[in-house]
Amino acid sequence: MAVKVLVVDDSGFFRRRVSEILSADPTIQVVGTATNGKEAIDQALALKPDVITMDYEMPMMDGITAVRHIMQRCPTPVLMFSSLTHEGARVTLDALDAGAVDYLPKNFEDISRNPEKVKQMLCEKVHTISRSNRRFSSFASHAPSPVASAAPSTSHAPTSTLGSTAPVRAAAPVRAAASHSPTPKRKPYKLVAIGTSTGGPVALQRVLTQLPASFPAPIVLIQHMPAAFTKAFAERLDKLCKISVKEAEDGDVLRPGLALLAPGGKQMMVDGRGTVKILPGDERLNYKPCVDITFGSAAKTYGDKVLSVVLTGMGADGREGARLLKQGGSTVWAQDEASCVIYGMPMAIVKANLADAVYSLDEIGKHLVEACV
Repeated sequence: MAVKVLVVDDSGFFRRRVSEILSADPTIQVVGTATNGKEAIDQALALKPDVITMDYEMPMMDGITAVRHIMQRCPTPVLMFSSLTHEGARVTLDALDAGAVDYLPKNFEDISRNPEKVKQMLCEKVHTISRSNRRFSSFASHAPSPVASAAPSTSHAPTSTLGSTAPVRAAAPVRAAASHSPTPKRKPYKLVAIGTSTGGPVALQRVLTQLPASFPAPIVLIQHMPAAFTKAFAERLDKLCKISVKEAEDGDVLRPGLALLAPGGKQMMVDGRGTVKILPGDERLNYKPCVDITFGSAAKTYGDKVLSVVLTGMGADGREGARLLKQGGSTVWAQDEASCVIYGMPMAIVKANLADAVYSLDEIGKHLVEACV
């Protein structure tokens, strides 16, 4: 059965081009188009598509406001188009907060120069998010925004990220039933390492906002994300969290209460001096940053003193790094299927019998606090 797609963009050229690319795939059907956010809501209600592709900047109603309304009225996986700029990153992160599942760079030059590559990437994204976990949808209209639910006002107090008058809602993952994994044992971990991909920005926000400023272990974060996005994402997390968060730079020192986010397009490793090394992205690797690379360096450096967590994401990045961590005696947790947007990376951990515990998203932050001494 073909995946039904609604294409939303105020540019006639882009609307037609995206529709042509998608329609060339026999397993995808473009069921409608819209030129602004208001039309998108009406079309989503009328056509009930499986996936919506959404631009941000449109007349009458912008894409983020439209996503919020769609998540309240007819929750549907949304793929945002974004510019690869700092402002584009901020807007995309707002859209993910509002309930969008994933994003793609909006680059007219790439469409002209590399049509086959663009077609493959776009169609793969559409198919992937059409299979995303939509069991959270019944909670979407009730879930508090991560901004609203963050820590009380401090030096890192959250600020509003959108000047819209629309109600602020987040299409948060499902509040899964309590897992059957045991309460974690307390241990003097020297490092917490968290890897994630699709669905990760919101998931990381949910986990990290539960940690106190006095969290006793250093944290490294590996999120599959373009180079232009990671700085804006780290700044956003830093405002929302009680702990400090920054985009990692070569030579940064690991310290308690600080989370270092791997920069997009590069690789991050940790060394025995308690610092991070930032290396150029290797073209032979699919992911830049790569969870396996960081996990593997942590296993070599810290032996059995690493607590690693694999959150929502497509594929199996993190599995081989987790295998090395397990061989060294470290601990590996995976997010449960019910609370994942895409149950790929955590599933790879579970299927390889590498998970010491499987927790719902809402449990992970609490258990991190309990486990680290």
